[in-house]
Amino acid sequence: MNTTTAPNPWTRVFAPFATGYFLSYLLRNANAVISPELRQDLGLSAADLGLLTSAYLLVFGAFQLPLGLLLDRFGPRRVETALLLICAAGCALFATGHGLAQLTLARALIGLGVSACLMASFKSFSLWFPLERQASLNAAIMAAGGLGALMASSPLSALLPVLGWRGIFFAIAGLSLVVALLIFTSPEKTGQAERETLAKQLAGLATIFTSRAFWRFAPQTSLVVGGFMALQGLWALPFMTQVDQLAREKAANVLLLMAVAMMIGFLFIAFFVRRLAQAGLPPARLLAIGIGCGLVATLGIVLQVAPAWLLWPILGLVFAVSNLAYALLCAEFPVQLAGRVNTALNFGAFVGAFGIQWLFGIAVDGFQAAGLAAPAAHRATLAGLLVLQTVGWLWYVRETRRARLSAS
Repeated sequence: MNTTTAPNPWTRVFAPFATGYFLSYLLRNANAVISPELRQDLGLSAADLGLLTSAYLLVFGAFQLPLGLLLDRFGPRRVETALLLICAAGCALFATGHGLAQLTLARALIGLGVSACLMASFKSFSLWFPLERQASLNAAIMAAGGLGALMASSPLSALLPVLGWRGIFFAIAGLSLVVALLIFTSPEKTGQAERETLAKQLAGLATIFTSRAFWRFAPQTSLVVGGFMALQGLWALPFMTQVDQLAREKAANVLLLMAVAMMIGFLFIAFFVRRLAQAGLPPARLLAIGIGCGLVATLGIVLQVAPAWLLWPILGLVFAVSNLAYALLCAEFPVQLAGRVNTALNFGAFVGAFGIQWLFGIAVDGFQAAGLAAPAAHRATLAGLLVLQTVGWLWYVRETRRARLSAS
């Protein structure tokens, strides 16, 4: 349906896509809560758990580049509907899985199935809503993702004894079908911009990946944003149960606090970033300060200088601040490349998340094989990640200073 005005766009357009992003975040983090059951029922090692869980992130990230082309060519409604059907199949396969290979394949299908949920939302909003409403819409859609993260904490932990992890994934498969139907029946509007040829679109991607501006942000985004996703999506809960000796219910409550902090951070950025810039704190500096605070909080987690419930939520706030990189990088390129710029940086974030989530488990197993107890192995692994993140942050600070001096 191609019309100029959507009937009830908030309920017919925003709500279905927001529900899709809620589902995406729920599935991204669900394995953190069910990880003890997965290891016990299937005899998985930490490395196995990291591999199967991170398969979501690898496929999700790898699909970001072709996704931008598909959204421009076929529209967000059809693309996300088709992908959510794949998500439902992946959830059903996961629920029936009995081996590492099947579970990893299922997790990869889930990652592919929800890979468009955020970018399709952005594309749809740009078609239906005026430019001046984009900031509030983006904040609202990120908050919907935050609700998914909230669900993948204490509420999901409470459902586990009732449904079991297999029952939970069967239920999510059904929810995926419902969301696919809601999005498929939502109104559609065609973009007004002239379509580029595939060759021109690919040339635009090459321009992005060979630019110094992209590589100013990419290492920090891959290691910090990717690291947060790897921790929130899997390793935070085992870390808290092993290192802080928290019961799983209490650790799930800390995950809940992380998600709340993340939501607060997104809303704060959406409503106050312009005021902070006017007061002398531009987004580039806010990004550097925020990431620096996150690194200090991570050091505190490694050294156990404060309770888990106090330090881990700081990482949720920092994750919200770190997303300023998307807008800052887009400002470095012509507006017609904005979609590809976002998906290129998102690709880096998810590749980083995949690598960190998998290698974290390998490192924990390796440290334990070398004689460290489980708590010390988890702390040593997180310390190694902190070193890499610090290098990425220092690179961003250095390159931002260089770019500022070049422009002056």
